[in-house]
Amino acid sequence: MKDYYETLGVSKNASDEEIKKAYRRLAHQYHPDKPGGDESRFKEINEAYQVLSNKSKRAQYDRFGSSFEGAGGNPFGGFTNVNFDFNDIGGMGFGDIFGSIFSDMAQATARPRDQRGSDMELRMEISLEEAVSGKKAPVSVRTRISCDKCAGKGHFPEKGFTKCSKCGGKGEIRETRRTILGSFSQVSVCGECRGSGEIPKSVCSNCKGTGRIIGDRKIDIDIVPGVREGQIIKIKEMGETGERGATSGDLFVVVHIREHSVFERRGDDLLMVKKVPISDIVLGKKIKVKTIKGEEKEIEVPPGASLRGEFRIKGGGATSRGDLVVLLDVSSPKKIDKETKKILEDKGSEW
Repeated sequence: MKDYYETLGVSKNASDEEIKKAYRRLAHQYHPDKPGGDESRFKEINEAYQVLSNKSKRAQYDRFGSSFEGAGGNPFGGFTNVNFDFNDIGGMGFGDIFGSIFSDMAQATARPRDQRGSDMELRMEISLEEAVSGKKAPVSVRTRISCDKCAGKGHFPEKGFTKCSKCGGKGEIRETRRTILGSFSQVSVCGECRGSGEIPKSVCSNCKGTGRIIGDRKIDIDIVPGVREGQIIKIKEMGETGERGATSGDLFVVVHIREHSVFERRGDDLLMVKKVPISDIVLGKKIKVKTIKGEEKEIEVPPGASLRGEFRIKGGGATSRGDLVVLLDVSSPKKIDKETKKILEDKGSEW
């Protein structure tokens, strides 16, 4: 019966860490590619480690010996023509090693994409009148735009192409990578021709082959009626132009509304303060106000109404759902003649 503990040179009470250290030391020593290596001994070491490093298999081995199901065999039987090199194991586990290998292989086989244009942000200041009524605002943004000389392609297709010398026109390159688990072949996209297998004969000198240059992009921004402070308007593919015809980025317009000298926005409503003399209130005169759109409206203060209340004009707000809310600032006269004063004193109890 095989004694796996003796193979690794550890006691039956050895810890997992002690088993791992013994395995690494012996694997280095007897690796077939190293001077003095021994392929047969190397396989025995691997077999012993595969059992003793697994808690379940080790428990069965301690009970039944090497005849239990799952013991022995070549732990790397699924691989053929594998050359092992344990120089760079370090502190990595096999899961980390596999993940690194196959992650790199997946990245290598993915076709490189031309860079999408970056998104852009534009801060736009408008008046309250423009926010209520809406407007179309032409703006010019300095950014990367499509090269007009090559129509954004980066080259001139009509001049023809040559076969890529790096990949021989295949568009991909086969590479062999040596790891501790052996040699793996992987196919990667050719970085020279970007997977097309062809190289343009004539690259655009204006944009250096990128298909874009620095310039001014002219955009008409549509401000809808009722836009709010801080609202963001997204304009699709009006940001930076992508490389060689790739998708352009988006433009995000952040709206800032300037403070108004008369009106203040409150949700869908607009709020204003109207100064009126107390005589107009006493005499029951109608109070005239103008909406933000310049329309003249009248407010009638009913007898006994609280002058500290709100008076609403339907449809005069920031949106079609909002109202114009009028607050009265009632002023008293600076001077009162004797006759008026006498009348007020006589009527004081009625007021």
